[in-house]
Amino acid sequence: MLIDEWKKERGMFLAAKETLATETRQRLALQILCNVDLEKMLLQDEASRMHMCLRLTRLMERERLKGISGHWSYDLNRHIGLKQALDCLRSKARQTDAA
Repeated sequence: MLIDEWKKERGMFLAAKETLATETRQRLALQILCNVDLEKMLLQDEASRMHMCLRLTRLMERERLKGISGHWSYDLNRHIGLKQALDCLRSKARQTDAA
């Protein structure tokens, strides 16, 4: 029984660690590329969030083109962070529309 509890706590710890890493990746990508804080962006009005979604889409396209061309400055982690931040903004927009 003690081992089962330990495994459960270990799984919860690893899941929390992965979530924190994902959120950090998003924040860093936005801070470096857009000079924007994700938390502040989520609190903005709908028009500002949609404008930022368009901006993130353009930045992701630029990263994708760098990756395709084999540019030395392409970073897959930055690309993933941008995508996750965009998904976060879009899910927030859907939650706002549903409410």
